[in-house]
Amino acid sequence: MLQPPPACPGMREDEIDTPALVLDLDAFEFNLDRMAALLAPTGTKLRAHAKTHKSPVVALRQMARGAVGQCVQKVGEAEVMAWGGVPDILVSNEVVGAAKLARLAALAPIARIAVCVDDAAQVAAAERAAADAAIRLSVLVEIEVGGGRCGVEAGPPAVALARQIAASKHLRFGGLQAYHGSAQHWRTPEQRRTAIAAASEGARRTVEQLRQQGLDCPIVGGGGTGTFEFESTSGVYTEIQAGSYAFMDADYARNLNAAGAPVDTFRHALFVLATVMSAAKPGVAVLDAGHKAYAVDSGLPLVFQRPDLRLTGASDEHGKLEFGAETAAPKLGEKLRLVPGHCDPTVDRYDWYVGVRAGRVECLWPVAARGAFM
Repeated sequence: MLQPPPACPGMREDEIDTPALVLDLDAFEFNLDRMAALLAPTGTKLRAHAKTHKSPVVALRQMARGAVGQCVQKVGEAEVMAWGGVPDILVSNEVVGAAKLARLAALAPIARIAVCVDDAAQVAAAERAAADAAIRLSVLVEIEVGGGRCGVEAGPPAVALARQIAASKHLRFGGLQAYHGSAQHWRTPEQRRTAIAAASEGARRTVEQLRQQGLDCPIVGGGGTGTFEFESTSGVYTEIQAGSYAFMDADYARNLNAAGAPVDTFRHALFVLATVMSAAKPGVAVLDAGHKAYAVDSGLPLVFQRPDLRLTGASDEHGKLEFGAETAAPKLGEKLRLVPGHCDPTVDRYDWYVGVRAGRVECLWPVAARGAFM
């Protein structure tokens, strides 16, 4: 069921109905501008990941700052982005099943579409779908770079798949997908740098072997919010696929910089706004936001700019705050911003972004690809 909008433009932030997904527009725009400025000198392009925001509104704002397109993980997300006016979309994932491939191919008249493979059978299936739709589909080979998830081995196995794609009548070889997902959250920069150096070497070796076979490699894509600085300066990657940078969740903020301090390149922009619904016990307050309001796979949310308040537990509809005797007890009805541990699945719980600036609601944006997991 579509959720009713929790606010109206012009309303004060403390009037927003809760729980609500609040986007601080000043911090959000700072993050978009910051990423664009950091990538500009490297020559590496941003293909921002829409699995984070699930919104063509956000996507088009990223592209207005130089992003070449969007990544998605699912065909449903690709459909929403294409219907919303995003002209260049990569499904940075494997798509299996004739129905899904037919849906993907059907988007070709309104957007440039690409997809990833790591198996010869996937190439054959993509060829059939493209032939049925009378299109040429761009296909990237995903290589295993240390994440232990999808991807064929770098080097000859990847080259063999690329040759199969290039020889297909209705496909074109689009390049390599070389994303190291687990490295995004390794805490020290040394760990992240070492992981991406190895990933870059595998990609570099594969690109050279492709060249020896007469195959151009237009895209080498990967990188995320935790490692983009290493991929963008590697001399190998051409596109960065960061997504969470736009919002900055609590888990990414636990990554450390070279000085051993939390990374502060980007600002927290995404919040779950919650209301104190009970304050009956000393040292405890209860919020109206629990598991249904935020993802907890990366830990409980933090209370924004209130280190004296700690979220210590959650159930379906309740969040338990604890605080010391020296802290003034939160008041019944008081609203607090929570920084989610993991922004992507938290966003997927909501139908609306409530954009706020200077304490006032400025806009409402639909989370148009909410639930698009097929």
